[in-house]
Amino acid sequence: MTDAVSPSVSPVLSPRQVTLILFALAMGGFAIGTSEFVVMGLITEIARSMGVTEPQVGHVISAYALGVVVGAPLLAILGSRLSRRSLLLALMGFYALGNLASALAPDYFTLMLARFIAGLPHGAYFGIAALVAARISPPEQRGAAVGRVMLGLSIALLVGNPLATWLGQAFGWRWAFALVSVIALATVAMTLRVLPRGMNAPRPDVLRELRDFNRKPVWLALGIGAIGFAGMFCVFSYLAPTLVHVTGVRESFVPFGLIAFGIGGIVGTLAGGWLFDRLQFRAAALVLVWSVVVLLAWPLAALSPWTVLPGILLVATMGALATILQAHLMDVAAQAQTLAAASNHSAFNAANALGPWLGGMAITAGHGWTSTGVVGAATAVGGLLIYAWARRDARTREALALEGEG
Repeated sequence: MTDAVSPSVSPVLSPRQVTLILFALAMGGFAIGTSEFVVMGLITEIARSMGVTEPQVGHVISAYALGVVVGAPLLAILGSRLSRRSLLLALMGFYALGNLASALAPDYFTLMLARFIAGLPHGAYFGIAALVAARISPPEQRGAAVGRVMLGLSIALLVGNPLATWLGQAFGWRWAFALVSVIALATVAMTLRVLPRGMNAPRPDVLRELRDFNRKPVWLALGIGAIGFAGMFCVFSYLAPTLVHVTGVRESFVPFGLIAFGIGGIVGTLAGGWLFDRLQFRAAALVLVWSVVVLLAWPLAALSPWTVLPGILLVATMGALATILQAHLMDVAAQAQTLAAASNHSAFNAANALGPWLGGMAITAGHGWTSTGVVGAATAVGGLLIYAWARRDARTREALALEGEG
C-alpha cells in the first residue's frame, strides 16, 4: 500500500483520536448491520410487495451473503495498492450506492441482484477496519479493539434494525435501504475527517499474501465461522414469521424481537473480545458449546411471548464467535493479514447464506418454523468438529517445531 506517511510508522494518536477513529469505524459497522439484517425484519412486507413467498425472500438474504463471500477476498486483493484509509472510504461509498440500488429495485430478481452487489464491500470493510483498530491499540487489547469495531454491527441490531423495520412497516420497505445509504454517506464523511493518513502496516506483495493465506490454520478458522455460525442466521432469518405464526404475536411485536437480538449481540460482541484476550483460540470452543445449548432451547422458547425474548437474546450472544475468530486470524495469517481479515466475513456470510437455506428447506419440508433451532444446533456441532481439527493440527505443528529445534 502507498500512503503519504511511511507505512511502517503510524502517527502518534491521543486517546480522543483513538476513540473517534473507533467510533467512525463502528459507524460503518452500524450501516452494514442495519442493511444486512433489515430484510429479516421486513420479510413479510417484501414478500407481499413483490408477490413472492417468505422463504423466497430468504433467498434475497442469501444473495447479499453470497456478495460478501465473493467481494471480501476480491476487493481486498484489488484494493491492495490503496491506503487503508482510501480503501475504507471507497468501500463505504460503494456500500451507499448498493443500498440505494436496493431501495429502487423494481422487481424481485432486480432486488436479488442489488443485494448481491450491496454485499460486495461488506467483508473487506470489516477486515480493514479491524486491522486499523488493532494497529492503534495495545497488543494485549486487540480483542477488545476488534470488539469495539464489531460493536457497530451489534448496535445496529439493537437500534438501526428495529428503526429500519419500523420505517419499512410504516412507509414501505424501500425507505429502510434509503436510510442505510444516508448512514453510509455519514460514515464516509466522518472517516475522512478523523482517520489520519499513514495508518498502514508493512505489506507483502499480492502473491506472498495469497501464499500465506493458503494455509491450513487459516482455512480451518474460516471453516469454523462458515459452519458453526450458520445456526444463528438459521433462527434469525425466519424470526419474524416465527414470532407471528408460532409465538402468536402481531407483526408490530417484531421490532421488540429485534431489540432483544440487538442486546444479545452487544453482550456477545463484548464477551467475545473479553474471552479472546483471556482464553485466546479456546474461547471459540466455549462459544460453540454455548451455541448448541441455546439453539436446542429455541423451539421451546419460541412458544410463549414470555420466553421468546430471552430466547432471542441468548441466540444473539453467538455473535461472540465473530470477534474471537477475527482476532485469532491475526495470529495465524502470517503476512496475509488483510486478506484473512476480510475473508473472515466471507466465512460468516457463507454461514448467513447456509443458515437461511437449511432453515428454509426444513420449513418447506413441513418441520415447522422452530425447526431452525435444531438445524442450527447441528451446524454448531459441525463447527465444534472443525475446531477440534484445528486444535489437533496446531498441536501437531508445535510438536514438529519442537522436534526441529531438538
